[in-house]
Amino acid sequence: MAPAQFSAETSGGGAFVRQPNRFTGRVTPHSTSPPGGGPDEQDRWPLESGRYRLIWCRACPWAHRALIVRNLLGLREAVSLGTVDPIRDERGWRFTLDQDGFDPVLGIGFLSEAYLATDADYTGRVTVPALVDTLTGRVVTNDYPQLTLDLSTQWQRLHAPDAPDLYPVELRPEMDALMAEIHRDVNNGVYRCGFATSQQAYDEAFEALFARLDALAQRLAGRRYLMGDSITEADVRLFTTLVRFDVAYHGHFKCNRHKLTELPVLWAYARDLFQTPGFGETVDFDHIKRHYYATHREINPTGIVPLGPDLHGWTTPHGRG
Repeated sequence: MAPAQFSAETSGGGAFVRQPNRFTGRVTPHSTSPPGGGPDEQDRWPLESGRYRLIWCRACPWAHRALIVRNLLGLREAVSLGTVDPIRDERGWRFTLDQDGFDPVLGIGFLSEAYLATDADYTGRVTVPALVDTLTGRVVTNDYPQLTLDLSTQWQRLHAPDAPDLYPVELRPEMDALMAEIHRDVNNGVYRCGFATSQQAYDEAFEALFARLDALAQRLAGRRYLMGDSITEADVRLFTTLVRFDVAYHGHFKCNRHKLTELPVLWAYARDLFQTPGFGETVDFDHIKRHYYATHREINPTGIVPLGPDLHGWTTPHGRG
């Protein structure tokens, strides 16, 4: 069996099994803690503008969707932003993009410092996004699926007046089921292909990935967005995988039945979102490529970052609206 990129997250059969999210606190107006206080007995932190800092990496799809949701909802002033370097070493995510290598608000050089300040015994992989309390330096949450839903539902009083409803109440049952399928087969599915250490595990992930992409293409052939005429959280979650598909997953993770550019409906849909304010300007293809190809040494031992593909197509007419 091939060596694993993350041995602690690889099953005996060679399948990648993503670690659970360690920190699951929630910022909510329903917290019983006073302003400036810590979490209440239900791990609910008080909702306060300017108190929390979103730590993200431009390369990471999970963090990317948190940034898109933050921006679409008009929460730029309410939630500050810290950006880590796309190149992660054995100590984890680094703030080497900032002056002197320290986050200017938190004063730390590595995101792991915030993790260990929250749980001194933490030994898992340090992940982004992470929402960090600037008053204590503690991690509130790294639970990326709940974080973006909370930004829509718990932060409403801080939304911009024209903020979209990314998680409509009447659509939630259907959306939740759809997003679960997208997560299993696409968002995490590309990693299950790339981090597989057995042929069987890879084959199963590959087949599930492209079967789901085919089903999504069929769904999107008759509607502009996944849930109809308006962008929702489901679109954000699918977009951050699609935008990385040809530059990373097709080659690096062996997701190579087709390129995104060879799937007409999904390619047009992805371009439609890319050209929507709040999406394309948050994409950094250089950071994406350098992260995947230069940090997964079990997959790409030379660390060579490819020069392609040609990215000009992202700004061409999509014909969907």
